[in-house]
Amino acid sequence: MDDAVRDFRGKTVVVTGASAGIGAAAARRFGELGATVAVVGRSQEKTAAVAAQVGGRMHLADFASLDSVRGLAADLQSAYERIDILANNAGAMFADRRLSADGHEMNFQVNHLSPFLLTNLLLDRLAASSDARVINTGSLQYRKGRLDLDDLDAAKVRYNKLKAYGTAKLGTLLFTQELARRTQGTSVTTSVFHPGGVATEVARESAWQRFVMESRLGKAMLLSPEQGAEPLFHLASVADPESVNGAYFHRLTREEPKNPQGRELQLARKLWERSAELTGLPAHSQS
Repeated sequence: MDDAVRDFRGKTVVVTGASAGIGAAAARRFGELGATVAVVGRSQEKTAAVAAQVGGRMHLADFASLDSVRGLAADLQSAYERIDILANNAGAMFADRRLSADGHEMNFQVNHLSPFLLTNLLLDRLAASSDARVINTGSLQYRKGRLDLDDLDAAKVRYNKLKAYGTAKLGTLLFTQELARRTQGTSVTTSVFHPGGVATEVARESAWQRFVMESRLGKAMLLSPEQGAEPLFHLASVADPESVNGAYFHRLTREEPKNPQGRELQLARKLWERSAELTGLPAHSQS
């Protein structure tokens, strides 16, 4: 189904990481197609500007703080009786190993734990929709990740930003699979996509990568944020959401995970339970 003809009027869409890049492009597109858009970002100035462009509401949150995520969830629950699409797009890559205020390695918290927490806290609003979709922004870097449930904060290994980021995005992939399993038979479906090489702020902490992305050559080689958002709209528009439930997409192509850990269903269950423990949620273990 061509997302260009999808009518989003009457739909409520939450887009995180929407102050710039893919998130801002997605928020604008959803707004153009008639959706009520909740624009979530860190920067008040940038987030307010995007919200004004799309006629949506600004919601501020810092995914480096789980309390901020809890506050965001409460804000969204107060503002919207129903959420039809939750686009978990916020993310970042950190140049050096550091811990959040909650004591977690920043790549793991910002890219996995915080979206995990937000999604769980919003499940009641998602369940109120007859067609609720949780669409997660992943990364090709998941192929380089390796999850160790006894060292999720990478304290026992030499820090490598690409591997740490890839491990967090491997968590995103496994979270998607387990969410699909746990919501089977409900109105909630989920999927994850790699947007491609996009000129965004995900590597904003690296001066070299920021220079490349902002250069004329870099922009010529990389996809635009609008192009990066195309898989998100494909997944938001596909006629049968069950057909993509739990699936990973490399851009617009469905792909079986190439990292062996990305195919371990038991690891997905254990990661969910551990993530629930770390965020103060009940694990609701299921067979």
